[in-house]
Amino acid sequence: MIVTMDGPAGAGKSQLARLLAARIGFDFLDTGAMYRCVTLACLERGISIDDPTAAADCALSLDIQFSDSSVLLDGVDVSHRIRSPQVTSSIRPIADNPIIRERLVELQRVWAGARDVVTEGRDQGTVAFPNAPCKIYLTASPQERARRRANQLAREGIQADLDSVLRQQNQRDLEDTSRAFGPLRAASDAIHVFSDGLTEDETLDRLVEIVEARRGLAFTEKLTEKSTEKSTIGNTESSFTSDANALKTNATEGDAAKTNAAEANTPQTNVLASKS
Repeated sequence: MIVTMDGPAGAGKSQLARLLAARIGFDFLDTGAMYRCVTLACLERGISIDDPTAAADCALSLDIQFSDSSVLLDGVDVSHRIRSPQVTSSIRPIADNPIIRERLVELQRVWAGARDVVTEGRDQGTVAFPNAPCKIYLTASPQERARRRANQLAREGIQADLDSVLRQQNQRDLEDTSRAFGPLRAASDAIHVFSDGLTEDETLDRLVEIVEARRGLAFTEKLTEKSTEKSTIGNTESSFTSDANALKTNATEGDAAKTNAAEANTPQTNVLASKS
């Protein structure tokens, strides 16, 4: 089963997606790490991130793998290097490159395969996994998201003015929603979770409830589908039996008709004449 979690920056979807996957025993797919790997590779190989063709060629040559909590780029653990400020500030041209997005979406689908997966991003339920049985759109008010971001920066020893964080966040929201490829938007069948006023644990509990409900529904739908298939097969076999019986009946009636016709054409001995 695939669970997608989309939402704007600052909604807490990366952390909550990890916690959700751990709680329900699913694998976690960090799609943002994939774009960071491409960005890191371009920076370290001297490839301009503003050259769409060169950056795309670089992306197509990379081997990106996930191993437990590690991110491997061409076999090397880059889990920490992809989180550097330089990578963070350089990632947008990579994320906006349509060829790179197409390639990474393909890798995401291959990686997910037949696994039980929680995947987060901005287009997971709309582009990467449009047929996922459980789609969640996690969000909060702009003010709440900015407050959380400012608190996060403070914990990291970085002082940030709340108004400045809010302005930057609003600009990023505008860019994400107006992106030509893979824009931020909720899937039409996504369940919206508005986390204002909720603690992280309360939000996680709500997410678990949603997944368990969808998992039960998916199981029921699967049983119904199998039952329908079995009924269809049974009806088909019954139809074949009826057709065979009809053919047998027609054949019997045909033989009887032929017998009657033969008897009608056979010359009859005149018993009275023979007596005279």
